[in-house]
Amino acid sequence: MASASPTAPALQGVAPLRAGQGTSFFWRRLHSLTGIVPVGAFLFEHILISNSTAISGPAAYARQVNFLASLPLVFFLELFGIWLPIAYHGLYGFYIWYRGDSNPIAYPWTGNWMYTLQRWTGAIAFFYIIWHVWTMRFTGTDLHVYPEFSFGKVQAELVHTSEFLFYVVGLIAASWHFAYGIWLFCAKWGIVSGEVARKRFLALCLAFFVVLSGAGLASLTSFRSHPQQPYEPGSMGDRQMTLMR
Repeated sequence: MASASPTAPALQGVAPLRAGQGTSFFWRRLHSLTGIVPVGAFLFEHILISNSTAISGPAAYARQVNFLASLPLVFFLELFGIWLPIAYHGLYGFYIWYRGDSNPIAYPWTGNWMYTLQRWTGAIAFFYIIWHVWTMRFTGTDLHVYPEFSFGKVQAELVHTSEFLFYVVGLIAASWHFAYGIWLFCAKWGIVSGEVARKRFLALCLAFFVVLSGAGLASLTSFRSHPQQPYEPGSMGDRQMTLMR
């Protein structure tokens, strides 16, 4: 009697979407939800609405910053609507990455590459957002008090090519992570089901990535293309900028 052939080892790729067990179900769902609301909503507003006003020039951008700074309880809106959700989504995302498995070299499946790219873009976007929030919100001129200097402050960050490229990489990473994250969210929560529907929705999410990153790149280019603007009180031309408010 011939001996049974040894069982072939199972291929190790990206594990299928699953709900999780115990408390991990709650934390993973919360991680998935915060990636859409409020973190994703913040990215959508920040890139497609607020930053896009820079295309119209310094005065338009200053008005948008002034509008945001005048919102009621703005500090608490930032704390609970931006900073804490980003901190949780990013840090728990690192934990999921640490506990997950992917091997795009040995198993070059599209889903495996997508999984790996989602992890790396998330890491890049996390540190990029921390840097951007720290430099724009907590260092130098307080733009909530002096919104007229907002265009110049961002512009000063983009003068050097190395810093401009850092912003470009961070923008593209954040845009990809959000766009593909929408697809993951809808698949994980059962909003889009079926192979054909998921493929079509993936194409729509990739198109959204192109729109989001394109709008962001146009804004970054606008900051560099306009004449140098003042970025702190007492700098040359601040009286003219104040009159533009």
